[in-house]
Amino acid sequence: MFAVALKGENRRGKTALFLIACVWAGAAPHMLNPFEAVLPALVLACVLGGYGLSTVLRDVRSMQNINDQNFNQPITSDYFPTIDILIAARDEESVIQRLVERLTSLKYPLGKLSICIVDDGSQDRTPILLADLKQRFSNLHVINRSRSAGGGKSGALNEALTHVNGEWILILDADAQLQIDALERLILYAKEGGWSAVQLRKAVVNSNQNWLTQCQAMEMAMDTVIQKGRLAGQGVAELRGNGQLLKRKSIEKCGGFNEATVTDDLDLSFRLLASGALVGILWNPPVQEEAVVTLKALWGQRQRWAEGGLQRFFDYWEYLTSNKICFTKKKDLACFFLLQYALPLVSFFDLLTTILTNTIPAYFPLSIVAFGVSGFAFWKGCSLPSEGPKIPSPKPLLLVMAIFYLVHWFIVIPWVTMKMVIFPKNLIWVKTSHHGK
Repeated sequence: MFAVALKGENRRGKTALFLIACVWAGAAPHMLNPFEAVLPALVLACVLGGYGLSTVLRDVRSMQNINDQNFNQPITSDYFPTIDILIAARDEESVIQRLVERLTSLKYPLGKLSICIVDDGSQDRTPILLADLKQRFSNLHVINRSRSAGGGKSGALNEALTHVNGEWILILDADAQLQIDALERLILYAKEGGWSAVQLRKAVVNSNQNWLTQCQAMEMAMDTVIQKGRLAGQGVAELRGNGQLLKRKSIEKCGGFNEATVTDDLDLSFRLLASGALVGILWNPPVQEEAVVTLKALWGQRQRWAEGGLQRFFDYWEYLTSNKICFTKKKDLACFFLLQYALPLVSFFDLLTTILTNTIPAYFPLSIVAFGVSGFAFWKGCSLPSEGPKIPSPKPLLLVMAIFYLVHWFIVIPWVTMKMVIFPKNLIWVKTSHHGK
């Protein structure tokens, strides 16, 4: 049914080359005099910092169009396409009933919406709850899959695709919550904007639980601001898993969901790019979800995100550097690859060399600029009008705390990169636990 998705050839070798380059970049400046040592960082701070700042400063109102407009013109049910909502669920007894009840109450033309849940070998009460819900709701379809079936979330979603035939697919996590009119507005935005895929802004429902959930709520707003800025500058927008609307034909064209990756959304983003599909970003309405509440849970989640983020760059490197992609998108991808993945790794080895040689850190100008741009993006994202859960107010102390929170990426990225080089990868679905907040 689908073309074969890329299996991720020689990731360890590519990761090793990336690691060696970052080790050299972090250590080499310490062989120079102090002025020459910081010169590369000053140049990069101007180039990368300037690009990041221009991305955040872009007037994203030009990208709103269908997003935040009011639709007073009459729209008949014929306008709306058929949609299948797909959820891969494993051990979700705390949220699965709420999810189904809310999805079945969404405003959408009768007979054009179906819900398909893949029970991926749950060992709690999820199968029992789903069996009861299936009796109550006629548009709910349940697929039971062995826990050892393989392919992780991607495998579960590919299984679901063989059982549904809607024109559009909406991927949700089991803890997702949508406003009652979200689906109608999402389809309006997708169709009127000519998008092949749309990612909803992710909003945190438990932001007031502790400082960690507050920072994640701010991080989700910051991420959407940057995404919309990249899109406004003709850059690359990316999917974020929960709350992604996909045209079925686009998924089929790029080979379904890749079962050889730990982040199906990031991988699919690049394959959609390669197929010429257009990805849009929607600020309002958001998809609501739980943030993780402990540092241990954050560490596990961010390791998976970091590994998947690196995997996609290494897997599609030849395409990303070919003449099949325009210069504007290449520049956008290069700048954010360097800021998101190379900078934490280079900074780690810069600090390590500083300690070993008793010299001055060489990359502090770039790090300061990167954190400064992130702080501005935090402020902007938290200041925009938003529906759904309230985003924490960008007060000075909270902004400082949010910027400090980003330091965890400077630990996660080096650790994950070295782990990818040393250990062979066993693809296991390590899901985020949901508690029904």
